[in-house]
Amino acid sequence: MFSANTYQIRRARLKKDLKSGLLLLLGNNEIGMNYAGNTYHFRQDSNFLYFFGIDKPGLAAVIDIDNDREVIFGDDLSMEDIVWMGAMPGMKALAEQVGVREVLPSRRLSSFLRKAKKSGSAVHFLPPYRHDNMLILKDLLHIPVAKLKGSASEVFIRAVVAQRSSKSAEEIAEMERAVDITGAMHVAAMKDAREGQVEAQLAGMVEGMAVAGGGNLSYPVILSVNGQILHNHFHGNILKKGQMVLGDFGAETAMHYAGDITRTFPVAGKFTTKQRDIYEIVLDAEINAIAALRPGTTYKDVHMAAARRMAEGLKALGLMHGDLDEAVALGAHALFFPHGLGHMIGLDVHDMEDLGEQFVGYSDKVTRSTQFGTAYLRLARELEPGFVLTVEPGIYFIPQLIDQWRRKKMFENFINYPALKKYRDFGGIRIEDNVLITEKGHRVLGAPIPKRVEEVEALRR
Repeated sequence: MFSANTYQIRRARLKKDLKSGLLLLLGNNEIGMNYAGNTYHFRQDSNFLYFFGIDKPGLAAVIDIDNDREVIFGDDLSMEDIVWMGAMPGMKALAEQVGVREVLPSRRLSSFLRKAKKSGSAVHFLPPYRHDNMLILKDLLHIPVAKLKGSASEVFIRAVVAQRSSKSAEEIAEMERAVDITGAMHVAAMKDAREGQVEAQLAGMVEGMAVAGGGNLSYPVILSVNGQILHNHFHGNILKKGQMVLGDFGAETAMHYAGDITRTFPVAGKFTTKQRDIYEIVLDAEINAIAALRPGTTYKDVHMAAARRMAEGLKALGLMHGDLDEAVALGAHALFFPHGLGHMIGLDVHDMEDLGEQFVGYSDKVTRSTQFGTAYLRLARELEPGFVLTVEPGIYFIPQLIDQWRRKKMFENFINYPALKKYRDFGGIRIEDNVLITEKGHRVLGAPIPKRVEEVEALRR
């Protein structure tokens, strides 16, 4: 938890931005994994954490701007809770830690909101993403579940996004910790991987390191010899010589700030010539994309430049041909690079995605593309100081996608389909780092994590 002053300043800015009305923030609850008493690992709602800081289930909070009240709704532990879960500070003490003086029992929330609405106060809430909170909001505000997302307050969303997008010095310090734990996880995986090993052994090791770091995973581990599957959470393959392992995973600190790093390495001690050729193309695109980051630059431009750079590399290998400017403009590169270059990161690994990517990653000046590949770009807007984002180019050979495009004769002027036959079992390569936008440029967060060919091969040896 940060100081009480941090949370008070954040809430004061919300009040200033919205000027009037009542702001409702629901925390998350315990959720049964296979029955009520056996719960999933608890994760507090990030917006609740940002403004009220208390990492405990079953809470809600209200900021009543017109009456200058801040109230946390929650209950002290019963003796039965203490017997099973242990003692913890009462609600009054927890509220004081985040600068809130007023605490009411959970059962009072409904009547509080009813009274506010009766007096004509507008109740602002954020779009819910958990079904239990959808049902709670339905009962509290009498809005059908199907209409909750559309009824969420856009001015509230925009105020939260504007504030959370720019990371403070204390947030950046937390993110540095997350990236350093994440880096240690990746180095351990690169050192420990060996022929004959099951992917799950590596996945389990890095998950354990995240927990040992004081927090948890910031998202489920992606670790596979089938790197062409972008979000591959299957860990049952056996590592074989000639394959590569793509590891995309990160640690979340005890305060829930996320790291998100990807590295790709050979099962053997060295990359094959074919693997090294593709790896160098991706690494070159990543390094140059990071170098281009500065305030005022749109991330969509950086994405397109990375796509163009990788297309050049693929053309040099004989896998693409023709006019590359036209190829990238039309989306031919997306056969090999079918996702966006990166996204915002902070308290969420895809920061504030629950609030809507159109508010987080886009603006009135930069709108989302409908083109395959570029449409998946989560961040496209102009960059500002304080933004923290991922840079993660990749090249993939997806047999099913190649077959579909070839069957439809798509982009034959730009793609050398016969040459792709030798790459059907190649897999994929992605390289990713987390970068802070500074006043004049950028800074890669955390201690350097090996990514140059020589560095990776040295670890593998």
